[in-house]
Amino acid sequence: MNYIVFDLEWNQCPYGKEKENPRLPFEIIEIGAVKLNENMQVTGEFHKLIHPMVYKRLHRKTREILDIDMKSLKEGAFFYQAVREFLQWCGEDYMFCTWGNMDLIELQRNMKYYGLQELLPGPVRFYDVQKLFSIAFEDGKSRRALEYGIDYLHLEKSEDFHHALTDAHYTAKILKRIDSSVVRSNFSIDCYQNPKTKEEEIRIVYDRYVKYISREFKSKEEALKDREIAASQCFLCGKNARKKIRWFSINAKNYYCMALCPRHGYLKGKIRMKKTDEGKIYVIKTIKLSDEAEAALIREKREILKKKRKNRKV
Repeated sequence: MNYIVFDLEWNQCPYGKEKENPRLPFEIIEIGAVKLNENMQVTGEFHKLIHPMVYKRLHRKTREILDIDMKSLKEGAFFYQAVREFLQWCGEDYMFCTWGNMDLIELQRNMKYYGLQELLPGPVRFYDVQKLFSIAFEDGKSRRALEYGIDYLHLEKSEDFHHALTDAHYTAKILKRIDSSVVRSNFSIDCYQNPKTKEEEIRIVYDRYVKYISREFKSKEEALKDREIAASQCFLCGKNARKKIRWFSINAKNYYCMALCPRHGYLKGKIRMKKTDEGKIYVIKTIKLSDEAEAALIREKREILKKKRKNRKV
C-alpha cells in the first residue's frame, strides 16, 4: 500500500460571499502530492496548476498567501483533466494523507461540481497527519499549523509554505516521524459522502472510543428520536451504560451526555449534527472513556446553560 500525501490550494469569490457560487465556495487552483511506499520512502510526486473556471480573479487573501498569479493559472490544466490524472497517478492501493481534513472535503466538493464524484467513492478513509501529530507529540486534542509541526520536530525549512507540492513534502516529513503503530490505529473517516441508508452506517471502535456515523434524517428532531443515536452503550463490554447526565445541547450542532458503565467507568458521549449539501441531517456520535473530573465539568457546563436559558425567559 502507498501513502498519498497531498495538499491543495484554492481560490474563493473575489466579490464577497453574497456573490459566490454556493455549490463551489472554494475552487481548487493547485494540486501537489507525494507518494510514499510502505517503508515511508518517497517514490514519486505530482503537481498541477488548475485553470480556474468559476472565479477568474484571485481573492485578496489568495493573492496575499499564495505566490501565484492568474496568468500562470490560465496556462494550467482544467480541473476535470487534472483530477483524473491525479487519481490515475495514485494507483490502486493507497491511503490519502493530509494536514487536517479540509483538503479532502474540497477535493470531493470540486469533483462533485464537475460530476466526477464517482471516481472517488466515499466515505473516504484517510490519515489526518495534523491529528496524528497531536496524538504522537502533544495532547491529542490540539490542532497545530503545518509550520508549527515542522519547527517542533526541528525539520529543515528549505522552501516557503503555501505551495501545494512543498506543503505535501512537509506533511510527508512529519508523517515519517510518527510511530507507525500510532498511524495505523488512528485513521480518520471523511463523511462529505455520508451514509445514506441504515446498511451504509459506520461504526468503528478505537482504543479509547467508538465512532458511529448515521444515515440521513430529515431533521435534528428526527435524528434524536433514533434509538441508536440516543443510546450510550459501553463500546468495551457492549452493555448499556446508565446515563448520569442526559443528552443536552450547548448549541444547535453539538450535544453531550455522561454515562456510567459498572465495569469500565464513566463514558462521555458527543453528538455532532452535520448537514449535507442537500439539507439533510446525519449524525457523528462518539462515546469515549472518561472520568469523574470530566463528568463534573460536563455537569457544570449543563448547569450554566440552564441558568442562562432561565435568565433569558425572565
